[in-house]
Amino acid sequence: MSELRFSLADVAGVRLAVSPVNETVMSMWALADPVRYPVHLPWIDRARVTLRRPEVATRVRPLTELTWRGCPLPDFLTPAARPNVEMAEQLDQIAATPPAVVVRDLMATTPRRPLSPFGLALLADPRGLLPQLVDAVRVWYDEAIAPDWPRMRALLDADVTYRAAQLAESGAGRFFGQLHPSLRWLGDRLVSDDPFERDFDLRGRGLALNPTVFTDRRVLWNLLEDSLPAGAYPVRAVGTLWEAATPPPGDPLARVLGPGRAALLHLLDSAVTTTDLARLTGMSAGNVSQHLTALHAAGLVARCRVGRHVLYRNTDVGAALLRAPRGV
Repeated sequence: MSELRFSLADVAGVRLAVSPVNETVMSMWALADPVRYPVHLPWIDRARVTLRRPEVATRVRPLTELTWRGCPLPDFLTPAARPNVEMAEQLDQIAATPPAVVVRDLMATTPRRPLSPFGLALLADPRGLLPQLVDAVRVWYDEAIAPDWPRMRALLDADVTYRAAQLAESGAGRFFGQLHPSLRWLGDRLVSDDPFERDFDLRGRGLALNPTVFTDRRVLWNLLEDSLPAGAYPVRAVGTLWEAATPPPGDPLARVLGPGRAALLHLLDSAVTTTDLARLTGMSAGNVSQHLTALHAAGLVARCRVGRHVLYRNTDVGAALLRAPRGV
């Protein structure tokens, strides 16, 4: 069990953001243990084909060795993400990691599992071999993550928007209580039911929270005295990630509403923005907006404004329409 101690400044400093590096690095867990990640089998099948290409396998090997089944991650490899951070910026951040920090973070993983051959080599020469690791992360992102990144990003952005609204409306206690079943808010500290046994004072630095599609069972903490504290938590609705953004074949709703509006209705079981829906469906933002206006006028979709964002979600009528048996 871990405890994170908060001041008022820390509560005010909680922020949510998407981390491209987290998805790239943690995706290796799904590749190594597909039985644990059945929801990602469509991606795993494609990724395995990619990794069998010799030119990819050779360049990605440093990352593979540091993230293979059961390997705890060195903290420098998953830096806290700030809002709107891009992959290139995070790669630069990893590349700038001081050698002493690389050594410290690698050594912190050894009580649970010995280092791999590349891990041992990196421990001996962090300055010389860190560029190889950064290149491995970049190549894996380009080859295995980037083709599906718009789909992943839409799901992650929708979660950030939803959680930010929840935090603003409900406060820290309810927010953390609903973030994950393993978390409990006790007034001035967050208790995490995990095996890590950390007792950490945020000391006014706040906390970065990053949703991820490849974390399944608990919140993973990156808690260091010399970097921004962070937690990676399982994203909502991950089961919809690899669903086709089209109505099921022969769906009568598509014949009545049109395929575009039917597709949107199928995706609106959680609150999302027009931008999110455009990424998921491949439609233009203008087309999505037109369809949503029609669905809203028909009472099938509700909308609300949260800060700069307008969120859309099925009404009870829209949800009932999706659940209604066909042919009755």
